Amino acid sequence: MSIQRRFSSVEHPQTNGQAESANKVILRGLKRRLFEAKGAWLDELPVVIWSYKTTQHSTTGETPFRMTYGADAMLPVEINNSSWRTAPQFEGQNPSNMAVELDLLSETRDEARIRKSAMKQRAAAKYDTKVRPRAMQEGDLVLKKRTGNTGNKLDSIWEGPYRILKVSGKGGYHLESLDGRRVPRSWNAASLRYYYS
Repeated sequence: MSIQRRFSSVEHPQTNGQAESANKVILRGLKRRLFEAKGAWLDELPVVIWSYKTTQHSTTGETPFRMTYGADAMLPVEINNSSWRTAPQFEGQNPSNMAVELDLLSETRDEARIRKSAMKQRAAAKYDTKVRPRAMQEGDLVLKKRTGNTGNKLDSIWEGPYRILKVSGKGGYHLESLDGRRVPRSWNAASLRYYYS
């Protein structure tokens, strides 16, 4: 069948949101299949990955398998035994259908890209309707987003609390610790959260 497997590793998977999202879906699928037998995850992994690759995604409207190879996935049983999808005599199909599907692959990918960007715009618009901007005032207690490597994946990304010492310009804040030490540089509202004790 001339099938070749090629393996590659992702350099920084934490910087790729789509990879993280796919990993989350795969982990959820594993948890659903395993129940109490948590040690057998390696046996169930190929089934869960096959399920992920052959399930239509709402953002693109296509399966990842079709986006990659230009055709719907077929089971190994369908390759050796004829089925309605592999038999050319049904509904006027001919052997050149695969070539036609490969020609249409770039169009399918373009349509999926358009659907995905439209979905992102709808999600952003829905999120923006719920956001209520709130200006922080001098004296408010806030948490500051950590900079640099936090070390552990389970560590909090926020540190503090800090007190707003001065509001400068549009959205710039100068901070001080609760014992009066000034925090270097100014911070914007995106890197601050209100502190509630």
